Amino acid sequence: MEIFLSVLLGVALGATSGLRIFVPFLVMSVATRLGYLEPSSTFEWVASTPALIAFSVAALLEIAAYAIPYVDNLLSTISVPVSAVAGTVLTMSVITEIDPLLAWTLSIVGGGGASVLTNISSNVLHAGSTVTTGGIANPFVSLGESVLSFIMAVLAVLFPLLVLIIVVIAIILILKRWRTCRSTVR
Repeated sequence: MEIFLSVLLGVALGATSGLRIFVPFLVMSVATRLGYLEPSSTFEWVASTPALIAFSVAALLEIAAYAIPYVDNLLSTISVPVSAVAGTVLTMSVITEIDPLLAWTLSIVGGGGASVLTNISSNVLHAGSTVTTGGIANPFVSLGESVLSFIMAVLAVLFPLLVLIIVVIAIILILKRWRTCRSTVR
């Protein structure tokens, strides 16, 4: 059961990195320092003070950059592969007591895959916002995503299954909305 929960936690954290890359790392660092999370032995460094400072600065810079119209679109173009790596690393960091080959496979497919799905949904939302408002609404969309990323990362630590259910429902709703908008344009 512990292995299942660690994989679930990793995939949930990975999914949140599709919205903001550094926010889940910051939450993981704080959660580890507070004793709510126990990373695998090779990732214990996330609880260090330098890691906490680095994740804090990176998260703040990322959130600020997404608040600038058109810079957010530039970030969206590079975020898919970066979020896949982040989701993989986040998942791998919490999987313990399992064969390394299986752990990496689950991390790449589960954490990386969940992150990419969340990220693509975010990119669709940003593209829709840019097209419909000329980018004026993008800072508000970005702020909402930043807040959501933080809340979901905290919930991932506390209730990983709930986060996965929410992410799946959100992806389905965004894709349905996108298909509806796309068919109306034609």
